[in-house]
Amino acid sequence: MDSFHLSLSAEEQSYLKDLVRLAIASQLTGRGPATPPEPATELLKSELGAFVTLKRGGNLRGCIGNLVGRGPLYQTVWNMALAAAFQDPRFNPLTVAEMDGLELEISIMGPLEPCPDPQRVKIGRHGLIMRRGGNQGLLLPQVPVEWGWDREQFLAQTCRKAGLPANAWREPETEIFWFEAVVF
Repeated sequence: MDSFHLSLSAEEQSYLKDLVRLAIASQLTGRGPATPPEPATELLKSELGAFVTLKRGGNLRGCIGNLVGRGPLYQTVWNMALAAAFQDPRFNPLTVAEMDGLELEISIMGPLEPCPDPQRVKIGRHGLIMRRGGNQGLLLPQVPVEWGWDREQFLAQTCRKAGLPANAWREPETEIFWFEAVVF
């Protein structure tokens, strides 16, 4: 896998983070735009996948995304912000009281490819998807870093996320995909 290089300026990153806050605040208050404001740069209009992660006090509060772009990046980030805040099935919808102190993280997705060898997975660089039958689980590249996992723990935890046995990654019928992401 060639390394995924996407260079977002500080202004573009700031625009996307402000967009997440605006989308959530607009939904919570009923005031503000129903659609995102047009970005200033062409890069933000390109078709890229993205995940929006919300945390409070360092604890996960919502995380939803699209692996591949289905429309312009800025629109995807807007939609994923709303989904992470109000539609993550693991959490109740976000409340106005939770907006204060909400931590945001955006992951812009690189291409998804079959992983040729699990021993080549690099912690902090690669995200993983495990797929077998109707089961699928995804973990972003920053997750094993946050949890202090080594490669085998990362592979096992991605299997668990897919509802598979921890050692399913060793079995030939389990498909393993990897990707890189720009995280800010």
